[in-house]
Amino acid sequence: MPVHLDSIGEIAPDDLLDSIMQRIRGFLSLLDRDEIQYLLAALDEDVGREVGALQGLADRQSALLAQVREASSYEPLKQIHDYLNNQELERFLKIQSVTSLHKNCTEYRDMLAGRAVDLVTREMAETGRGAPPLPFSLVSMGSDGREEQTLITDQDYLIVYADDGGEEADVWFRDFSGLLVERLAEIGFKKCTGDIMPTNPTWRGSLSQWRKRLLSIVRYEFEDYAKNLMDLIVLSDARYVAGDRELAQSLIELIRGLEQDYFQVLWGMAKAATEMKLAIGFLKRIWVEGSGEHKGEFNLKLLAWAPLVMNVRILAINQGVPVTSTLRRIELLQEEKNLSATTAGDLMEAYHVLTRHRILLQIKVIKGIQKDSYYLNPYELPADEREQIRSAILRIEELQKIIHTNFSIM
Repeated sequence: MPVHLDSIGEIAPDDLLDSIMQRIRGFLSLLDRDEIQYLLAALDEDVGREVGALQGLADRQSALLAQVREASSYEPLKQIHDYLNNQELERFLKIQSVTSLHKNCTEYRDMLAGRAVDLVTREMAETGRGAPPLPFSLVSMGSDGREEQTLITDQDYLIVYADDGGEEADVWFRDFSGLLVERLAEIGFKKCTGDIMPTNPTWRGSLSQWRKRLLSIVRYEFEDYAKNLMDLIVLSDARYVAGDRELAQSLIELIRGLEQDYFQVLWGMAKAATEMKLAIGFLKRIWVEGSGEHKGEFNLKLLAWAPLVMNVRILAINQGVPVTSTLRRIELLQEEKNLSATTAGDLMEAYHVLTRHRILLQIKVIKGIQKDSYYLNPYELPADEREQIRSAILRIEELQKIIHTNFSIM
C-alpha cells in the first residue's frame, strides 16, 4: 500500500505501520551488519525522544483542558487558549501534521467556547437578566464546523433556541449573544469580519424562525440572491458545539434536507463552485500577480484552498454525505463509489499540501514575518514543493469538471 506522508492522518494505524516497516526492511537489506545495528540504535533513540516529547505535550494539554472545565472567569481561558495555540504552533513545526493540528485545535476551542457559554449564562443571571428561558445550542460553521481549525481563528457561530418563547425569549437571546461574542473575543476568538456571529440577527433565532428563514432562501423569496446563497453555503458546514445537542441536530438536519429537496439551489451552489477561479495560467503554470503589492504571489486561500473545500462540499451535499470534514467527505465519497480511489487520494493529498502551506503562512504572520496569511510566492519554494502545489490546483480543476458534468452546467 503506497503511503503519502501528507496523508498519514487518513490511514488506518496498522496499514501505516506495515507500510513504514516494509520501507525500513527494504532499506536494511542494502546495509551490512554494523550499519544495520547503528541505524536501528539511532532510530530507537530518536523515536524514544520524540514519543516522550509528544506524550509530554499531550499530558500538558489534558491538564489544561481539565482547568478549562473548572475555570470561573475569562482570564484563565485566555491564558490557556494562548498557551495551547503556541503549543500547536511548535508541534506543527516539528511534525507538520495537518490532521493532528485540526483535531487538537478543534478539541480545545470547542471546550473553550462551551465553557464561555456556561460563564456567560451565569453572568446573565448574576446581572439580573435571568436564566435561559428555553433550551438553546451554539453551532459552529466555516472551518470550525468542518473540524478544520488552524492557528488563526475567528468566530463563525450561530445560536438556535427552542420555540414558543415569544418576544421575551428573542430579547434574552439577543442580549446573551451580544455578551457571548464579547467574551469569546476576550478569550482569543476574533470577531468575524464577515459578521457571521449571533449578534447578527441572521445568525440567531428559534428553530421555527430558522425554518422560515431557510425556506425563504431556497424559495428565492429574498432579493439578495447571491448573499443568501452564500449564507446557505456557510450553513452547509454547521456542527454542534455546546448546549442542547438535539436542538442543534434538528437545525442541521433541516439545512441538509432543504439543500437536497431544492435542487435548483444546490445547482446554483454547484455553478458558483465550478466558476471559482484557480491559480493556474498559461501552459498550466501557477498564476501569480503581475504587479502591485503582491507581485509574484497568489492568494492561496481564494485561488486554491477555498475552491477545493467548496467543490468537495457540493459533491458531498449532492450525495447526502452526512459529515462536514473535507477529508472525511472525500473518504465517504470514495466509499460510496462517487469518486475513484485515485481521484480521492489525489484530492486528499491536495488538501494536505494546500492546508500545510496555509498553516505555514499563518505561522509567519504570528511570528511577525509577514502581514497576511493568504499570499504565497511559489517561486521562493523548492521546486518539488512548487510542483506539489501546481499538481494540487490541477486536481481541483479536474474536480470542477466532474461537478460541471454531474450538474449539467452550461
